[in-house]
Amino acid sequence: MSSSAVGRDTFEVFGTTAVLLMTDPGAVRQARAIADRVLADVDLAASRFRPDSELSRLNAAGGKPLAVSATFADLLAAALRAAKLTGGDVNPTCARALTGLGYNRDFAEVKAASDVGPRLTGPVGPLPSWHTVHLDRAARRAWLEHGTQIDLGATAKAWAADRCAAQLADSLHCGVLVSLGGDVAAAGPPPPDHWPIRVIDDHAAPESTPGQTVTISSGGLATSSTTVRTWMAGGRRVHHIIDPATGEPARSCWRTVSVAAGTCTDANIASTAAIIRGVAAVGWLHDLGLPARLVRDDGSVQTTAGWPTDVPGDAA
Repeated sequence: MSSSAVGRDTFEVFGTTAVLLMTDPGAVRQARAIADRVLADVDLAASRFRPDSELSRLNAAGGKPLAVSATFADLLAAALRAAKLTGGDVNPTCARALTGLGYNRDFAEVKAASDVGPRLTGPVGPLPSWHTVHLDRAARRAWLEHGTQIDLGATAKAWAADRCAAQLADSLHCGVLVSLGGDVAAAGPPPPDHWPIRVIDDHAAPESTPGQTVTISSGGLATSSTTVRTWMAGGRRVHHIIDPATGEPARSCWRTVSVAAGTCTDANIASTAAIIRGVAAVGWLHDLGLPARLVRDDGSVQTTAGWPTDVPGDAA
């Protein structure tokens, strides 16, 4: 992802790479300060790997209602909305499943291990219903039923990208693009040629990696993949997108799905659900009018709802 005559900052956050682009090159320092505040707030609210986070305290509360911050309430509301919109396919009750697969610490540590060993918790089975997660937004209280444990990873990073982009555009009075590990949000007036984005399996791979370059002027774009955030557990390679029907990493015909939508959060909800839904995702995305690029294991590509066709040099 690149653009000329713009300010740029790149840094590490949430175990991934963040990129800030802005049409005012002189606003980089101010943009970084704003982004740091937003992302620190999200981390304190929703990190599964911080014992002092609101999410960790809610998971440990044994079903008792807890007072939550406005940020956590917004993040949990986004996760519950994702579950509702996808019929439970994007389900925040996946924390025990991820922990059982060894994803119980920062991903860099998990990936560095040669093998995190066998499942650490009980038998594989369907995730708890997302209806066991409760939020009273008016009173700013949340609680969990039946020993449910939640993880907001499916939506929190995309929500953070949307929040960063909106706050940067409002504060800097210029066009901005925020990418958090490939979850992309744009706000404010874009540059004349819009924002070019390289769509590939791994956002951190070189731009020469097979993929496609597209442009956006506003809204969001998200890519979900079964090939990037992977690790070895009990002698098998696993990934972080959990199928609620099995409690196991989703077995999908798609290795990567990219979706454009009005917000990065909505794009991420759709791309994650598409991995889980498999072949049925094509009709679902078409009916929703969401432009998407779906890549099969063999590298062949299918698109929906006006996503641009690959051109020579943009091979999958």
